[in-house]
Amino acid sequence: MIVCLCNALTDRQLEQAVAQGARRPREVYAACDCKAQCGTCTRMVLGMIRDAVLQPAAGEATMAAG
Repeated sequence: MIVCLCNALTDRQLEQAVAQGARRPREVYAACDCKAQCGTCTRMVLGMIRDAVLQPAAGEATMAAG
C-alpha cells in the first residue's frame, strides 16, 4: 500500500528501512533515497518506528517471565 504519496513509498519500503535500523523519519526517508515533502505520512512513519522499537522490548519481557 502506498503510504507516502509525494515519494510513492509503500508500507513495505518503509518497514524495510525501519528494520534496517532507521529510528527517525528523516533516516527512513534517506534509506528510501528521498526526503519528506508534505509531511502527511510522517505520523505513520513514526508509528512504524515506535512499533519496531517496542516489539523487541515486548519479546524480552515475555522471555524474562518464562
